[in-house]
Amino acid sequence: MPKQVINVASDDYLSAIYRLHHDEGENVIAVRLADRLGVTPPSVAGMLKRLQRDNLVSIDRRKIIELTPEGLRRAEEMVRRHRLAECLLTRVLKVPWWRAYEEAHLLEHGISDITEPHLIETLNNPLRSPFGYPIPGLANAGDLSMTTLADVPEGNTVEIERVFEEDELLLQFFDTEGIRPGAVAQLTSSEPYRGTVTIDIDAREILIGTQVARRVWVCDYGVSTKKT
Repeated sequence: MPKQVINVASDDYLSAIYRLHHDEGENVIAVRLADRLGVTPPSVAGMLKRLQRDNLVSIDRRKIIELTPEGLRRAEEMVRRHRLAECLLTRVLKVPWWRAYEEAHLLEHGISDITEPHLIETLNNPLRSPFGYPIPGLANAGDLSMTTLADVPEGNTVEIERVFEEDELLLQFFDTEGIRPGAVAQLTSSEPYRGTVTIDIDAREILIGTQVARRVWVCDYGVSTKKT
């Protein structure tokens, strides 16, 4: 049986650890990993023992989980293939943008060392996924903003860098409202006690919850226009 099929479970864990730490800046602990993967804490504990045994993760005294060099290599390989699959689905097969994450998860384990370089060539060496994430091995994966829409002061204009991709219903909302990588948004109102922020995209006001705003990462675009 091909290696990429045998290691589906462990590769999913490694990818989740990579996404939580690298893409979202979170300290990875077992309960957070269980929540992300939708599994029970005992299942996570069992898999972590296996990953430690195989020298793919380490766990420090604070119970923080980190990828070893080999674990990072494996995680980057799977995340790269997943994001290439997203590009294939949206660019070539014209699958709706908001469906691409779930569909790519079905494809990523079937991309082999032989297929991958041909896929990269066919896609003309993409640097980022449709959701704005750098593709490991093809782009500089270290230059990610950790600023979200929830962090932006009123009046500031920003460019959306990436959006959380692992919630299909949330992606449908983003798609409907035009909240996509590359879109320019002005934060017109922030009401933390109500738990809402209001943004303006293409002269349309969009009211979103603070929790949703924390799922949209942005980079600086312009100076504040708020009156003082």
